[in-house]
Amino acid sequence: MERRKFIKNTVLTGIGASIVGGLYSWQIEPFWLEFVHVKMPIKNLPKNLIGKTLMQISDVHVGNKFDRKYIIDSFKKASLYNPDFVVYTGDFVSYETPEQFNQLEEVFKYAVNGKLGTAGVLGNHDYGINWLEPKVADTISNILDRKNITILRNDEISFNGLNFLGIDDYWGSNFNPVNVMNRYDAKKANVVLCHNPDVCDLNVWNNYKGWILSGHTHGGQVKPPFLNPPILPVENKRYSSGQFDLYDGRTLYINRALGNLYQVRLNVRPEITIFELEEEA
Repeated sequence: MERRKFIKNTVLTGIGASIVGGLYSWQIEPFWLEFVHVKMPIKNLPKNLIGKTLMQISDVHVGNKFDRKYIIDSFKKASLYNPDFVVYTGDFVSYETPEQFNQLEEVFKYAVNGKLGTAGVLGNHDYGINWLEPKVADTISNILDRKNITILRNDEISFNGLNFLGIDDYWGSNFNPVNVMNRYDAKKANVVLCHNPDVCDLNVWNNYKGWILSGHTHGGQVKPPFLNPPILPVENKRYSSGQFDLYDGRTLYINRALGNLYQVRLNVRPEITIFELEEEA
């Protein structure tokens, strides 16, 4: 009898733990936003920008599969940090129908903008169904431009001496990194925005030295304890989340995403990153 009771209790405990874990990963962690603070040394940084902040927001995924109120509330919290620069690194929507354009307008009434400048790049989901609808990308870019977010599509822009080079999405129809990286000027203070970190492994960088800010992976969204995320939408499985030294003068940072494709996270909290600018020695 004691053995049967032990087995029964063990099974019930396991079922209970599974239910609690499932509820946590569905109803708690997807909304448990973390503001991550990172030092960002930049070569040629103007003296007046030392100590300024650059906020990275990635993978917002406005759509029908996730709570838009959470995104709006997160924007409101982020705005309280009063960032000097803000960058968005792609996947503004989870596109299904033109309904997402109205949803994007609604959510981005509350967009976070930098005091000195705001820029972004598109992600694969911003290119519509199967990433094959460039008109969807054009419409999203136009909406964001009206919200004072400059979308860089293989282009660059400077704000107060900080130069942003933006690479259009790797899986989209407008991917042309050489077009912008050939304009790389090593004498400027530069930051590259690139949604998909796999681009880091391509021979397109023109001897670039500096930071690359990416998203796309969501950190895998689910990470078993002490193990790597089982699902990552990249060829280079090293690229999960956080900071990576690429050993050639480039530093990659992969943001874990603010939103979700599906409402589940485990050991991978949603993230907004706040970089403090420093002069690189």
